Amino acid sequence: MTVRRLGAGLVAAALITPALAACASGTGTTGSTPSPTVTASGAPSPSGAPVAGDAKQALLDSTKEISNGNFRFTLAGAGSTAEGLVHQPSQSAALKIAIGGPSSDLAMKLDVIHYKPDSWVKLELTGPTANSLPAIKQLNLGKYQHLDQNRIKGNRNLGFDFDKVDPAGSAVLTQGITEVRSTGTGTYAGTIDVTKAAEAGSLNAATIAALGTQAKTVPFTAKVDPQGRLSELVLQLPAAGQTAAQEIKMTYSDYGAATAAQKPPADQVVEAPAELYSLFN
Repeated sequence: MTVRRLGAGLVAAALITPALAACASGTGTTGSTPSPTVTASGAPSPSGAPVAGDAKQALLDSTKEISNGNFRFTLAGAGSTAEGLVHQPSQSAALKIAIGGPSSDLAMKLDVIHYKPDSWVKLELTGPTANSLPAIKQLNLGKYQHLDQNRIKGNRNLGFDFDKVDPAGSAVLTQGITEVRSTGTGTYAGTIDVTKAAEAGSLNAATIAALGTQAKTVPFTAKVDPQGRLSELVLQLPAAGQTAAQEIKMTYSDYGAATAAQKPPADQVVEAPAELYSLFN
């Protein structure tokens, strides 16, 4: 599992403990003319090709609307997916996460709702390993479990910080761009130094460390919508150690048009037991 962030920014894939996670198991051109390459500072490439605007600045600017906290998103990588919405006007957010698949020893699905000051999570565990987990019967599977905010404060797995609403830390990631070029209208490609991506929340520290020097030149592609807002960011992680090459893809949509999350029905809510907090700590 490599995608990480459920707390400060939201979601994603490796939000479970390492033991549990272990169970769940380019460049382009437009036409025939190469696109100009721009360094992180926006300077022309050594080849002297002319620079048509500052591609990096365009991508930095593309993440600004995310901070307003009104959008839908998806995040996928390493066999895990997440999708949801953030609605800052109502101080609410909702997300659905799937980790592992039908062939996994352990697969997990989470339905998480935040509606300040409350949070709930519904958990589904499947696979041969599921029934062997300690205290599985105490986890109230199938019910929304109301979370004690004092017990999840600062917990990036279960908490949510409405001051940091970006699920993948795209603003931090784009600051790490080391090379970028326009590949068409609203499309870009280049490399990113992801050594600070753990701060962004989109990669965990172990994955970054395994990449070694490759972490400083991870290929990426990006798209912006007609208003210049980030709509897609894809990282192409090279193989590292025992981990195969993989793609991490994040998308943003419905800027300014998301709706408030829906609180779970009262008859489907129970208080979360201690075992739930232990599972995610």
